[in-house]
This record gives sequence, C-alpha cells and structure tokens, in this order.
Amino acid sequence: MCGIIGYIGKKPAQPILLNGLKRLEYRGYDSSGMALILSEKDTISIRKSPGKISSLEKLLSKKPLSGNAGIAHTRWATHGAPTQENAHPHFDCKEEIAIVHNGIIENYVQLKKDLVKEGHKFNSQTDTEVIAHLIEKYYKNSVALEDAVRKALSKLTGSFAIAVISKREQDKIVGARLGSPLVVGVGAGENFLASDVPAFLEHAKDVIFLDDNELVVLTSQEARVSKVSGEPVNKSVTRINWDVSQAQKQGYPHFMLKEINEQSRVLDAMIIRRTDKDKQIFFDELELGPDIFKNTNNIIIVACGTAYHAGMCGEYILEELCKMRVSVDLSSEFRYRDPQILPGTLIIAISQSGETADTLAAVREARKKGATILSICNVLGSTLVRESDGVIYTLAGPEIGVASTKAYTAQVATLYLLGLYMARLRKSMPQDKINRLFSGLSKCPGLIGEILGKQSEIKNMASRHSHFGSFLFLGRNINYPSACEGALKLKEISYIPAEGYAAGEMKHGPIALIDEYRAVVCIAPASKTYEKMVSNIEEIRSRHGKIIAIATQGDEKIKELTSEVIYVPKVDEFCSALVVAIPLQLLAYYIAIKRGCDVDQPRNLAKSVTVE
Repeated sequence: MCGIIGYIGKKPAQPILLNGLKRLEYRGYDSSGMALILSEKDTISIRKSPGKISSLEKLLSKKPLSGNAGIAHTRWATHGAPTQENAHPHFDCKEEIAIVHNGIIENYVQLKKDLVKEGHKFNSQTDTEVIAHLIEKYYKNSVALEDAVRKALSKLTGSFAIAVISKREQDKIVGARLGSPLVVGVGAGENFLASDVPAFLEHAKDVIFLDDNELVVLTSQEARVSKVSGEPVNKSVTRINWDVSQAQKQGYPHFMLKEINEQSRVLDAMIIRRTDKDKQIFFDELELGPDIFKNTNNIIIVACGTAYHAGMCGEYILEELCKMRVSVDLSSEFRYRDPQILPGTLIIAISQSGETADTLAAVREARKKGATILSICNVLGSTLVRESDGVIYTLAGPEIGVASTKAYTAQVATLYLLGLYMARLRKSMPQDKINRLFSGLSKCPGLIGEILGKQSEIKNMASRHSHFGSFLFLGRNINYPSACEGALKLKEISYIPAEGYAAGEMKHGPIALIDEYRAVVCIAPASKTYEKMVSNIEEIRSRHGKIIAIATQGDEKIKELTSEVIYVPKVDEFCSALVVAIPLQLLAYYIAIKRGCDVDQPRNLAKSVTVE
C-alpha cells in the first residue's frame, strides 16, 4: 500500500515520476503528489491532488514542473482523510525539505506535540509530516542531509520507507526503510528509488534491494548504502529479467482479466521449469538440503488473505502426501499467540509480494523460537525471501490487479510440487502413486485453458446473478479453501457480502440465511464427498436458494437440481482446487463488471499490505 518513486539524472523528471506512479497504482491509493527540485529557481515545488493519478496529471498539464530530480507518491490514507493537504509530499516549515513516506509512525502524536512547542507549524493531519519537521530540526549549519535523516529516524517508532530531497543539496535523494519495501534502480548517469521494480523497469533493470534499517544516498552517478546508524554496507546488484510489457494490459480491459487468462501458461511454464528430464521435481533456488525435509516433524503454514487460502489447500496437500501434521495459521493471529514451536518444525510462509507485514512478523516470531523458514513468494529479493532459510519462487510474473488470481494458483501449484517433492524424499508414498499424481497435476494447465475458452458462458451467468445482495460459497475437502477464496474474490471486487463455508457446516448456522434473495455457489466436482455435496444442494433447493453449481463435465444429476451449472473438465480430486479456481475468479470478475466496479483497484484495498 502506498507507492514511492524517485529519480535523479539528466532527463526531465516529471514524466518519469508520473509514469512510475501509474505503474504503482496496483498498490492501492487515494491521492498522489510530486515534488521536484527546480534548480534554476533554487527551490522545491510540489503538486498534489486527492483521487486518481489522472487528477494529478491534469494539474501538471496546467502547472508543469521542470527539473531533473524529484520524488513522487501515491498515498493510502491512514492518518487524516484523503485530501490535498494530507497528500504527499510534505514540506518542513522552511520549504527546504520535501518527503514522501510509506508506513505508520506510531509515536507521531508525542513527537508532533514536542515539535509544536518548539515552534514548528503543521499543515496536515498525517503522521508523515512529523518526519519532515524532525529532519528540519537536525538539518542545521553544515549538517549533511543524510545525517539529519539518520537523527530523525532514530526518534521514530513504527514502520517506514522514505525518500527525501532538499533544495540545499540538489544533487541527491536520501532514502531509508524499516518495515516497508524500497528498491534502488541503477541506471547509466541516472538512478531511481521506488517501492517496487515496475516503477522504473523500463529505464533500469539492475536493482539493489534495501534491507530494514538501511539508508541510501542517490546521486546521478552512484547509490551509496549504509546502515541508518552509519556503518557502510556492501550491497549486491540483481538483474531483473522480465520486461515492462509483462506488467501492461496487452489488449485486455483490465489487469485482472489479463492475469486470469495467463494462468494456463504460467502453471505450464512452472511445471516444466520444476521438473528434469526424468520427471523428478527440483527447486534450484531452494537452499534447503534434503535432510531438512526428511527430518521435519510438523509444518505450520502462515499467510494472510488469498495466500492464507492457498495455505489451507497446502494443509490438505501436504498431510495427504507427506503423512505428517500440518496446520495453517493467519499470520496476524500467529504473531500474537504464544505459538509452540517444537523441534523439527518447518514454517512455510506464503506471500505474493514478500512484504506482507503480518507474515514478516510471524516469521520473525517463529525464527526466535528456532523454526526453519521456507518462503513461497513471487517477488525476487523481497524482505520475506531475504529473511527465510529457503525460498521457492512461484514464477507467476508481475501481478498488478489488487485481487490476486494467478499468484493464488501459482502458490497452490507450488504447494502441490513441494508436497510431491517431499513425499519422494520421505518415502511417505509409493513412487508409482507420486508419478500418477504428478501426471494429473501436469494436465491442469491444459484443463484450465479449456475453461478459459468458455468465458462467455460464465459472463452470461454472472450477468443473471449480479443483482443478488449476498452470496454463500460451499465446498468440501480440498475445495473448502476454494469456497473461501471464491467468496473473498467476489467481496473484494464487487462489494457484495459473501461467505465461504465448509459445506458440512451448513446445518450449523448458514442454512438459516438461505432464501430466494441469496445465491449459493456449490463447488461439486467429482470427488469422494460428491454425494454429500449433492445433499447440500438439495437442502438449499428446498429452501428456494438460488444455486450456481461448479460440476464435472457430463454430470447429469446436477442438471436436475439447478439450471445454473459451470462445467469443468474431469480432474483428479487431488488437483481440483487448481481447476475450480478459474470459474470462481471469472464469476467474481464478470459480476463486478456488470455492477460497474473498478476491478483492478477496488476501494479501500491495497495490493501489498505493508502495515499492520
């Protein structure tokens, strides 16, 4: 949530910063702004506006900024409403310093009181403005900007990623991070600072990932990294191999629809990448030896949101394949319990961005208690990856839509591959059964492609059901997580109240809600619990609930119970969570479109939740 982009070089900064903000829109925001150093006038000038970046763009077309260094920001409101005054960047009293900030300053109230007593005047309700005035307090005489920033940061409690410019030192941008992501883009005669790589990828493919408590001083010629406390740090440069076209819509009306349609290709490429010529699964980046998996006694999966639902699938997958105890925890709850980490515990942390604040906190808590950490992540060099003992990348490519689609199926597919890999190492399942299950998994990308070819049918069904005021999603076994994820997708992008339940729990409460005003999505592919799902459907039908069924191609019994059926190809129940995810995503997408919702940037949501 929130986005930072900074540029220093010889090119006009305004278009670079504006384009960078557009590439960060997926992070979620409600206002935006830009500050440029105007060298000829020896000043810093700010333009900012509530609402979409298009509002800022209109403002800049009327009152453009001309300079070669600056910072820009998309804000997701935490302290103070999304107004022009509260939008970033913020000045100090003298308008010598401008700052943008992601995160939350927990002790800003007391800091602000002290600064007001000292004569500082504030223009916003934000916690961020406190940082600008703190820097001003220490930025006196011959003190360098980076040293004033260091002193200011030492007074803060909370999380931050910041970028700071000063009219007194026009040849530099100072950035620092604690708990929020910040990446340096290294160019030729120019350098960049951003919350995420897509912001500058068309200009620079070499990046430096900053770690917590690190500070960077950028000039057009160098990026000098040190600890916030002052000690120099040698950082490696990473080359990013995907290009900016992967983060563009490529003719689709929305990123979400593009990413839904990419899933067949993404999963096919993943399975090919993860298997050798003998069809043995391997993870070349794993960095955990076989003995770790052979000696693991139990697994705890920690994740949030959609990644949590992938983790729920992982619980079914890993228990069945590895014959061991597996539990799944919401990261935000795990960190506040006193979790008992026994010897031989493997923590699997799942996060698309690798910057999810609660998951990072859960990992740190588990590490203190001696657990081994394996992360499943989509973002190279993210904080979670750097703080883990081992990593498996999901290889989904950039996901821009706020509501996760291809990242979810990539996480689930990764858990299938990990389970099969561990089953072979642990000899918990005969090799011929492992081979059969892998063969079924390998067919899933093609089956997903078949479903994607029937989007018009799902679109029409969505149109017929977009008026319902609430939805219930039901599933059993490995498709109970599918029901939870289907409900989450719908509520995220259409704002329709939706709940996901294990179908066996229907009679323990949810059945009271069923009437002609509620639609019920029943996930009922061929499985060992199929007859029980049919019983649930009959119970709903007798109470006049409107039923949408997801069923296996050729299922005639379902047709007798409801006319609204989305058929999926026949698939082994073990792999069915991957296949049923697609119609659930498409149903949510087309319902939201019918209701006129902004599916790529749903209200109040951010792609990466980097604050608690």
